Amino acid sequence: MLLIPAIDLRGGRCVRLYQGNFGAETRYDYSPRALLEKYRVLGASWVHIVDLDGARDGVLANREVIADLAAQRGLKLQVGGGIRSPEVIEDLISSGIERVVVGSAAVERPDEVIDWTSRFGADRICLALDVRYNERGEPQVRTRGWQAGTAISLWEAIALYPAAGVRHVLCTDIERDGALTGPHLDLYRDAVARFPRIAWQASGGVRDAADLAALARIGVAGAVSGKALLEERIRPEELRPFFPDASFPASTSATARS
Repeated sequence: MLLIPAIDLRGGRCVRLYQGNFGAETRYDYSPRALLEKYRVLGASWVHIVDLDGARDGVLANREVIADLAAQRGLKLQVGGGIRSPEVIEDLISSGIERVVVGSAAVERPDEVIDWTSRFGADRICLALDVRYNERGEPQVRTRGWQAGTAISLWEAIALYPAAGVRHVLCTDIERDGALTGPHLDLYRDAVARFPRIAWQASGGVRDAADLAALARIGVAGAVSGKALLEERIRPEELRPFFPDASFPASTSATARS
């Protein structure tokens, strides 16, 4: 399993939200480029970038920052937030983005997204399906930066796509996002069992190396983590199984913050 550090952007700054609430924002001193370099030094091979403004408003708002990050060497980026047209996808890929994350459109306009996967390739598109559990205990998908509910479950959303049409799915348990309460292991265990052909990325709740090991045992392909890495809750040496290329300098806390 691969650990994928997350960088969340709002107004060009690195932030984290609590359960997707824009009123519960924590700002960090790292510049986006400095944080990307921190993760490169740690040994990451992929980084997950979220344009929070774009996710809420439907228009990519931090494009210049994202393009600057894509111009840095040594890391592959997957980018999401406000990506709702093939023109935006083409622009991001031409700017050096390796994979584009499609959220709201994946649920609201699946036929179009199926066309996008055919046009750009299944490895270039990752569906983002973010869920809250309803009163029946079902993982129900939310859209528009997690602000809008739907009547569709995670399993129904996946079923909208042909078997060969989706390769990567990022699933976030919204209740655990930014909460450091541990990932919802039953959710991802069920996901892998129902759709083993998909390379699942788990997001929400990761707090330590034990959580990463538990996700790896379930069989998810990747774990996206923001807060635990930002706050250095996982020691560099504990990352070895999840950052295969890590060299582990004596200290990463001295990485420049600007």
